Amino acid sequence: MTEKATVLDEQAIRRALTRIAHEIIERNKGIEDCVLVGIRTRGIYIANRLAERIEQIEGNDIEVGELDITLYRDDLSVKTSNQEPQVNGSDIPVRIANKKVILVDDVLYTGRTVRAAMDALIDIGRPAAIQLAVLVDRGHRELPIRADFVGKNIPTSSAEQIVVELAEVDKQDRVSIYEK
Repeated sequence: MTEKATVLDEQAIRRALTRIAHEIIERNKGIEDCVLVGIRTRGIYIANRLAERIEQIEGNDIEVGELDITLYRDDLSVKTSNQEPQVNGSDIPVRIANKKVILVDDVLYTGRTVRAAMDALIDIGRPAAIQLAVLVDRGHRELPIRADFVGKNIPTSSAEQIVVELAEVDKQDRVSIYEK
């Protein structure tokens, strides 16, 4: 793969997440009965960053959980040496029944990851509502899924790939477009 361009640097990511935090608070008229749930892996780090910003703005904590959707995917491609899917488990510290759950992920592409995440959430409990926050929406949906909160829309071709790097995993914050 060849890098074509960096579309978000560290400052742009920080600004996008601050804007999303404000939009979450505004849409939900505060954060009462709201829970952020990050989809493994990078969605968890983005959810934690959103929680920090929301706390700075509102002065109150918002619960953050993490969701492993491995068993809900329709393409179980990552397997262990014994050919079983690698499952890391979900960790949602509060009951989500009758709460507004904001699913958080890095990139929205076909919508299949979000569909799997909604299936996993509903198996855990029945939320009052599920909203979706993503850092990048690149288009090319295969399912009728739309994000409620978007850091940046980046139209891409199917020959391109969006790569999100976060300091917690990759030692830097950056979003780039690569040519396959």
